[in-house]
Amino acid sequence: MKKMEMLYEGKAKRVYATDDPTLLIVDYKDDATAFNGEKKGTIVGKGVINNQMSNRLMQRLERAGVPTHFVQELSERETLVKRVRIVPLEVIVRNISAGSFAKRYGVEEGIVFDAPTIEFSYKNDDLGDPLINSTHVAALHLATAEELDTIRRMALRVNEVLRAFWSSCGITLVDFKLEFGRLDDGTIILADEISPDTCRLWDSVTREKLDKDRFRRDLGGVEDAYAEVMRRLREHDA
Repeated sequence: MKKMEMLYEGKAKRVYATDDPTLLIVDYKDDATAFNGEKKGTIVGKGVINNQMSNRLMQRLERAGVPTHFVQELSERETLVKRVRIVPLEVIVRNISAGSFAKRYGVEEGIVFDAPTIEFSYKNDDLGDPLINSTHVAALHLATAEELDTIRRMALRVNEVLRAFWSSCGITLVDFKLEFGRLDDGTIILADEISPDTCRLWDSVTREKLDKDRFRRDLGGVEDAYAEVMRRLREHDA
């Protein structure tokens, strides 16, 4: 597979064209951002961890019936993926109150919900990724009602699978962000990544934060936390 021109560079990844128009190469960076890019830094080695972790979890989800963009891991930092048109929605699934949810509604962190919640944000950095509801999605022609139902169903399935897996690793899946894309025939599949950048992960016993909140909140030990999550994943995914 021949790597060609760079098509896009985002906060955490570079995306390259290939000599196959249906496939792309994603290259994971060590750059870290928070608060819509207001805070910037580097988490040494996170590109390697996020690439390999996301690929392992995507393959696990494929086996559980969730279609993903994953094709093949090419190197420590690079992965071959299916080319999709990203649905401009960030899909946030929450099992426990934390982060912006706790701040927005004035509740403490750590409240376990009776059932998972799903919220959508309009994927637009210039606007700060504002929350959006299903009628707004329809009004802006971001997705059809059928596509939104598919996305909801797939997001809940992802939560079911990952929550059980992380629990077996001694980790609590607090919340996470997903992105979905359309193949050329319109099929909706899971895209982007699943990593400590996009998930809140707490140690099940100590409730120690093992994710990007350590960077956001200047808690220190960011690299160690990412490495610990990867160690547990490898141990339980053998």
